[in-house]
Order: sequence, then C-alpha cells, then structure tokens
Amino acid sequence: MPIVEVINLRKSFGDVAALNGVNLTINRGEAFCLLGPDGAGKTTFLRILAGVMAANSGEIRILDQDIIKHPDAAKQSIGYLSQRFSLYPDLTVAENIDFYSRLFKISRQDNQIRKERLLEFSRLGPYVNRRTKHLSGGMKQKLALSCALIHTPKLLILDEPTTGVDPISRREFWKILYDFLADGLTILFATPYMDEAERASRVALLYGGQIINCDTPENLKRQFKYHLAELITDDNRQSRQLLQDKFGRNNVVFFGDKLHLKLEDYQTANSQIQQILQENRVNIVSLEQIAPGMEDVFVDAIA
Repeated sequence: MPIVEVINLRKSFGDVAALNGVNLTINRGEAFCLLGPDGAGKTTFLRILAGVMAANSGEIRILDQDIIKHPDAAKQSIGYLSQRFSLYPDLTVAENIDFYSRLFKISRQDNQIRKERLLEFSRLGPYVNRRTKHLSGGMKQKLALSCALIHTPKLLILDEPTTGVDPISRREFWKILYDFLADGLTILFATPYMDEAERASRVALLYGGQIINCDTPENLKRQFKYHLAELITDDNRQSRQLLQDKFGRNNVVFFGDKLHLKLEDYQTANSQIQQILQENRVNIVSLEQIAPGMEDVFVDAIA
C-alpha cells in the first residue's frame, strides 16, 4: 500500500494556479524527489501534504488517512522540515530537541533514548549545551532535522533542506537521512541540487503546477532522445548564438561555464560545430559527447 496518494490536487492564489491537477503516488521506503524551478509549486505541494496549508480541491491520503477531510489525522506520522525551520536561537541544542519532544507528547524516557540516537547520528553530541544561534549553518540544519525526527515519523517532508549549506555538511546531512531510510523511513524532498535528485528512488518533474514526468533517475535519463555534447570555447556567448542559428534555440544552452548541445547525431554535428566556430574565429577548448544528467533531462522536458 502506498504511503502517499495524491489525486487531482489543486491550489490557487487569486488568479494564479500554483498546483493544477497534481497526481502522485509515493511508496513506503522511497526517497522521492520533487524537482522543479522556483515558482513551480514545490513548496505549496509540500506545505499542503504537511498539513500547514489547505488545498482548494483534490484528494490526499497519507497512511490511508484522508488529510483533506481530516487535516490532523496523519500529523503524528509526519516530520516536516521547511525552508526556514523554526529553531529557537537562545535555546541550546538539547533544549530545542526537548521542546519539540514535548510538543509531540513524548515521554521523558523515550525522549532520552531518541535524543541520544539523534545526537549520535548528527554528531551534535559535543555541542549539546551550545546555544543554537552560535551553531554553523550545517549544524543548524542537522539540529532542525533532529527536531523533525524526534517523534519517529513514518514520512519525512523536506523543502530544500540543504540550500546554502556547505558541501561537507550536505554530505553529512544526507548520510543521516539514508541511515534512517534504511530503517524504513519514507522521505519526500524538494531540492535545487541535481546530485541530490540523482540519489532519489524516483523523481517527479514539476512545472507550471503539474507533474510532467515521474520515474527513476536512470529511466528519466534513458528517455532522453538526443545525443548530448558538452562544449567550451574562448567565447561561449558568441558560440551559443552561432550554434543556436544552426541547431535551434532550445538545443544550445548554458550549463555553468559550458554549453550543452542536443543533437540528432553527434558524429555529423561534430564537424559542423567545428566548421562554424572556425569560420567565425572562435577557438574550441573542448568538445565531447557526454551522458545526460538530471538537469539536461529537466531542461529538455520543459523546452
């Protein structure tokens, strides 16, 4: 039985449709990623599932509980980490965890056992008496995660939990999550980081308030129907303009300091690319065929 079932979910803010008929099923034990640009409806969707925002219409069942009709029915089974989690800066690490434990009416004995485990996983044990305002960004996120897990939820909802966190802290954060995932926790998360989306069991591409595709990262990349080239030149901006004229505007795009080109056939296009750039005195630094990543898949899906 799925842990989450969403049917024709809709939410509008005035005349703006944030969610426009979302249908989704999440299975127990999955790390399920919601991927989309700013304004796609990710936060709205997660807030509705967490019970902190009402939908206009649709059906949501979490652990077989209808949370549209009964918003509080599944709250004890949900942990929610928003983009700005409400930690209390003047409380210590231990006091923040104890506070959230009391909110969920956890016994003192159970709280002590769970707190010790979470402090061990998060490596916050040495800082248990430090005030939260003196923690680093990564430590604050790990404390926020500990507070969201103190009541041992079955479903953990995370809204871009590692945004602004340094790479080392990001890796530590996800190691903690995957240890809990191995214990049977289900995770639903939104992220702007493609490497985090790659780790998911399945990825739903959300755009314009609708799910436009949903599958495993491997299957989504397998569906990419083009050859993909990565190009670096001594003038990428001019190169993009020249190559868009030949291969199409949506088929030549910036990826950081590189250009990615969607091509029907790499071998044929390779000589054409070199000829066009040579004729316009643009020097090629590197040109190679590569496998598509999740960002390529997403950009292609919305093109």
